[in-house]
Amino acid sequence: MEPFLLGAVIVAAGGFAFLNGFHDVSNSVATAVRTRALTPTIAVLLASAFSLVGVLLSTSLALFLTDLGVGLPSGTTGLGILLAALGAAGLWGVLTWYHGKPSSSTHALLGGVIGAGGASQLTHGPVTEGVTQALLLQIALPLLISPVIAFVLAYLAVFPATWLLRHRSPASVNRRNRMGQSVLAGAFALGHGLQDGQRTMAVVLLALVGSGYATGSSMPLWVQLFAAVLLAAGSLFGGWRITHTLGNRLVSIDPLRGMAAQGVSSVMLFLGAISLHLPLSSSHTMTSAIVGAGANQRFASVERPRVAAILAVWLGTAPVTALLGAVFLLAVSPLL
Repeated sequence: MEPFLLGAVIVAAGGFAFLNGFHDVSNSVATAVRTRALTPTIAVLLASAFSLVGVLLSTSLALFLTDLGVGLPSGTTGLGILLAALGAAGLWGVLTWYHGKPSSSTHALLGGVIGAGGASQLTHGPVTEGVTQALLLQIALPLLISPVIAFVLAYLAVFPATWLLRHRSPASVNRRNRMGQSVLAGAFALGHGLQDGQRTMAVVLLALVGSGYATGSSMPLWVQLFAAVLLAAGSLFGGWRITHTLGNRLVSIDPLRGMAAQGVSSVMLFLGAISLHLPLSSSHTMTSAIVGAGANQRFASVERPRVAAILAVWLGTAPVTALLGAVFLLAVSPLL
C-alpha cells in the first residue's frame, strides 16, 4: 500500500504544481497586460519561461521547508497527510480561480497539512511532533505580514518614481514605464518560480523521505525538473479570471503604478527565497502591491468591496483547507 500512496502523492503534487501555475500566472501578467506593456500571448509565454527557470535556479527554500516537515509521521500515515493536504489545496485553488479571487496556494497547503495532521491524531495515528508550531511561526507569520509590507512599500514607491519623472511628457513616461513593466513581468515570474515551485519540491521530497527513498539533505534532480515543467505548463494555460480581477477590478492603475507594484513584489519574492529563506505568497504580495500603488492617487480609485472580499478569502483559506484536509484524511484513513 505504501508504494501506491507514494505514487498518489507524487501525482497529486504534480497536479498541485500545474494548478499553481495556472492560478498564479495572473500575478505575473495582470498589470503588464492591463497597461498594454505586453500582449496577453507574449506575457504568458514570458511568465511560463521565467517560472521554469526560477524553479531550476535554487532548491534552498524547498530544503528549508522539508526540514520543517520532518516531524510528519513516516510511512503510510505521513503520505496520507500529504495526500489529503494536496487535495484540499487543489480544491481550494479551483474554487478561488472559478470566482476570480487571488489566493495563496501556500496558505492552502499549510491549512491542509494542519487539518490532516489533526485528523490523523483523532484516528489514533502517530503524532506530528513540532510541525504545527513550526508551520505557524515560520510560514504562516511571514505570509500574513507580507501583504502589509507589500502595500506600504508600493504606496511609498510611487513618490520617488513620480518625482524622478516629473519633467517628462506623459507619453514618454508611459513608454518608459511600459518597458520597465515588460522586464519586471519576467522578473516577477522568476521570483514566482523561486517561491512557489519549491513548495511542490518540498512535498515530493517529504514523501520520499517518509518512505525511505531519500535523505532530505539534497534534492533529486528529477524532482526539480518535475516541479519546473508542471508549473510552467500550468502557466501556459493562464487563469484569466484572476488576471481580470487584478488588472481591472481593484484599482485604476497606470504604467507607472503598475511598474511600482511589479518592482516591489519582485524584490520581495527574491529576498524571501534567496536571502531570508522565507516562503512568501506571490498572490499576496502582488495583489497588495497593486492596491498600495493604486491607492497613491489624488482620486479614490480603490474598489473597497472587492478588496474586502479578497481579504475574506485570504483569511478563510487556512481554516477552510484545514477542514477539507481533515475530511480527506478521514476518507483515506482505511488505507493507512
